[in-house]
Amino acid sequence: MPSGPGTPVGPGTPTGPAPRRIWPRSFADRLTAPLPGLRGLARFAREGALRPRPEGLRDIPLLPFAPGPLPRADAGTVAVTWAGHASWVVRIGGLTVLTDPVWSRRILGTPARVTPVGVAWDALPPVDAVVISHNHYDHLDAATLRRLPRHTPVLVPAGLGRWFRARRFTRVSELDWWEATAIGGVRFDFVPAHHWSKRTLFDTCRSLWGGWVLTDADGRRLYFAGDTGYGHWFSRIGRRYPGIDLALLPIGAYDPRWWLRDVHCDPEEAVRAAQDLGARRMAPMHWATFVLSAEPVLEPLTRVRAAWRRAGLPRENLWDLPIGASRVLAG
Repeated sequence: MPSGPGTPVGPGTPTGPAPRRIWPRSFADRLTAPLPGLRGLARFAREGALRPRPEGLRDIPLLPFAPGPLPRADAGTVAVTWAGHASWVVRIGGLTVLTDPVWSRRILGTPARVTPVGVAWDALPPVDAVVISHNHYDHLDAATLRRLPRHTPVLVPAGLGRWFRARRFTRVSELDWWEATAIGGVRFDFVPAHHWSKRTLFDTCRSLWGGWVLTDADGRRLYFAGDTGYGHWFSRIGRRYPGIDLALLPIGAYDPRWWLRDVHCDPEEAVRAAQDLGARRMAPMHWATFVLSAEPVLEPLTRVRAAWRRAGLPRENLWDLPIGASRVLAG
């Protein structure tokens, strides 16, 4: 049986890892592309394209922010509320699940968030599980996680469990790619992503990175991509998990392209990823919260809408929510 909160899922299907599993020292062999070398770092330092130009920041007051009450959701509905960046409140199978929860105003090495958190912490129902995609500071926030009871089930990539156990979390499940566990009738599959991990000077790729596929007892299916570039994994995930009802996909932090292409989708690639996945609906994320790169702050939204339109996809299936807004997928 897997350690932590999960239970085995189905004969002949991937299951969670065995207790006391020994992970490799490095997951660098999982990289889609090599990390930038000295030449790339020198070019980046020379060009200095880390933040938008002043005209690209003028639209910060126009960033979409429309907080509202969390929708009522029972075991027969899937509901999502965007708290900002990659943080969602997901209601599925009667559970409340947080993805990459970051409720802090600041994260290390980045200016303060340009939009408030869309959901007040006190407004959250009891949290039944937390899923983490990887250990970068804009996805793994110690200050937010300290607010959770230490018995909260946390599902994390391989190699990241020690970080949580050091902070006295008692129900930690570490999964490798294509492994799964279940909580309360909802299945959680950890799937590959085109990304990497690093939190200190000495832990590059020491833990894994990926996304999550959540499936309820009635077969409703949600995909949370975490942080990822575009590539072959999307079609693989779509074949392995057909009928994805909603894909939460990143659309921001993509410029300069030569620097970020391998690890962050741009808006057009995100739409292509949704098609590769066979997802019925897409909800953009990973923009409008932290200024992490050089594109104008509103550009991801205008580009994803245009790409969706060019692809001939139904407008109602692009859930381009304001921060704090919700949408319900009824049974």
